[in-house]
Amino acid sequence: MSTGHPERHPLRQPASGDEVGAVIRRARRAADVTLAQLGAAVGYSPASLSRMERGKQPARDIVLLQRVATALNIAPQLLGLAPRHDPTAPRPLLPHQEQGATRVAAPLPFGEESDDPVRRRNLLAGLAGTATASVLGPAPAASATARPALAGLEDLLLHRPAPGHALATDPTPSAVSAAIDAARRDFSACRYDMLARALPSRIALAQALGAEGHAERAATAVAELYNLATRLCIKLGEDGLAAVTADRALTAALTGADALTIAESHRMVSSSWRRQGHYARATDVAVTAAQRLAADRTIPKTERLSVQGNLYATAAYTAAKHGDRHTAHTLIDEASKTAGQLGGDSVLRGTVFGPTQVRLHQISVSYLLGDAGTAIDHARHIRPNTLPNPERQARYFIDIARAYNQWGKPDRCYRALLSAERAAPQEVRRASVRAIATSLMQHDRTLPGLRSFATRIHALP
Repeated sequence: MSTGHPERHPLRQPASGDEVGAVIRRARRAADVTLAQLGAAVGYSPASLSRMERGKQPARDIVLLQRVATALNIAPQLLGLAPRHDPTAPRPLLPHQEQGATRVAAPLPFGEESDDPVRRRNLLAGLAGTATASVLGPAPAASATARPALAGLEDLLLHRPAPGHALATDPTPSAVSAAIDAARRDFSACRYDMLARALPSRIALAQALGAEGHAERAATAVAELYNLATRLCIKLGEDGLAAVTADRALTAALTGADALTIAESHRMVSSSWRRQGHYARATDVAVTAAQRLAADRTIPKTERLSVQGNLYATAAYTAAKHGDRHTAHTLIDEASKTAGQLGGDSVLRGTVFGPTQVRLHQISVSYLLGDAGTAIDHARHIRPNTLPNPERQARYFIDIARAYNQWGKPDRCYRALLSAERAAPQEVRRASVRAIATSLMQHDRTLPGLRSFATRIHALP
């Protein structure tokens, strides 16, 4: 006898006997959602999700299961969860009411010569209120605390000069060089709040240098500062802003910057594409830039190899994020060969590359592919006190924490997070770290100080 209730999606009905992974797989396929799309929505690698679906990896992460349930419109009890409402969870990838509802595309990064200028204007116009909108869900909760620091950068991007944009010094080459060096130091030390406040005036200073008859130096300086702005936006989870700053960096670089700056700008465009879930194009952008650089023998070898190697390492990370094991290993091997030609780690314009940096990327690649044990093995070959700056040190410990969390070792994961916090307090306030801390809260009684740590990094209300 009919109850009169609207028909529900069949996967919202109890499915006794189904394993959690099987339920997730059925729901994902019914929704026509790829592993890459689901991974981008819930902050997990496609490879790990695949293993979880096949029962090869335990589904113990409550926060992850809650996000999967929301993204795929699965009744929580089918995944062994109590019904709950999480306002920070991603929106469902499968519409609740209208199966044929049209999904609105996310703002796409740009930077290729063929990009539609209308799309460029539309994205800029939408920055004021929806810079972090995405088809896969709203921005992380911490975005609300990060955005005020980026208000000046948004104003600069939207061509709305603010009082803070008034030049405090004359736009001379030496003043601009000093501004770039200061910005690099802020980023390397993870002084993200300070960098966010200072970037607008530093970019304005570099732009003014062009009006003083130093067009090429201005192009390089503006591109370098926008590249730093892109890295900062990615750190703060502001993917919409990162797309725009990456485009500004490449646009400036192509007006007269040197080949190394152009290549680094392409790397930032690649990172921006990756953050939007466009993994294949992101990989192609980075690899193409590396190959072009390799063919340019007018650049000093050490500098060329350093930037080229970083491009390959970035592409490997992207391929791993996509769950493409073969491509990821091929590209990280290429980065390793490039580092071998250098013979050691070097710092070029605030960016580090060398054998140790490749090892750091191998940790990330292994973790993303679900090989937690391999990630830890790579980590054992690195002495964290030899890493060049707090940002690298904190990232090392955070990647270890991710691997231990994936491996089901909460105590070691927590110790790694504490080490990351000691290295760089602002680095552990990122959304990905807060997600790990939240998942660790189920071990609160056995991990002394965890609740206090979670509060410090804003993982708790």
